[in-house]
Amino acid sequence: MNSPNEPVVILEIGDDAVALLRISRPEAKNALNSAVREQLAEQFRTLAADKKVRAIVLTGGEQCFVAGADIREFADATPVEMYLRHTEYLWEAIGRCPKPVIAAVNGFALGGGCELAMHCDIIVAGESARFGQPEVKLGLMPGAGGTQRLVRAVGKFQAMRIALTGCLVPAPEALAMGMVSEVVNDDQTISRALELAAQIAALPPLAVAQIKEVMLAGADLPLDSALVLERKAFQLLFDSKDQKEGARAFLEKRKASFAGE
Repeated sequence: MNSPNEPVVILEIGDDAVALLRISRPEAKNALNSAVREQLAEQFRTLAADKKVRAIVLTGGEQCFVAGADIREFADATPVEMYLRHTEYLWEAIGRCPKPVIAAVNGFALGGGCELAMHCDIIVAGESARFGQPEVKLGLMPGAGGTQRLVRAVGKFQAMRIALTGCLVPAPEALAMGMVSEVVNDDQTISRALELAAQIAALPPLAVAQIKEVMLAGADLPLDSALVLERKAFQLLFDSKDQKEGARAFLEKRKASFAGE
């Protein structure tokens, strides 16, 4: 059992500018209690400001990504108690991270675990992965973006089926409906996520950050407004040293070296 002060979110930073965050609470199937949420938020805020980190991989255990929220923490809670917890601020640290975040998912990603994966930008799922929003079976509903991110990812009819029945969605089915990015063998999930992260980390950080910001912000705007946002961000990048380096490297037929400037 983890003690209250023992870290349950383990951080490793590689030489390739990729940070690996691992949730380690195996005795509770990595359930999201307050300690996990707070440590995740703290790590994401730190990584967002760390110039040595250009991409982040988030994972859980080999058998379970995150089985959901810790039911013991809210079974008897009142509405005011839930309000005063303001867990939205903890989720916001992940959702608003300016750097690309890749979820490496093996086993169950249910409830808050599914929502956690959907806070990421890319999801690499092992063949054993199972996704779901089973809150309805507890007389509840998703409360950390599950209804909103899910419908944006897979459309109304699949999202309604998943949220209203609380069913489990196997990884191949999740891939077919656009809920995940890739499905790989279970023993390759983290290595593939790290590989993708390293590819992204080697690219110009300012361009990567603008792509992420504009894609997420533009998704909820009218097309004309989103295209204006895209165009202005595109123009802004012409003031970066990396853009000039990328163009020169292409013309000189050499590998570019991007400094994030």
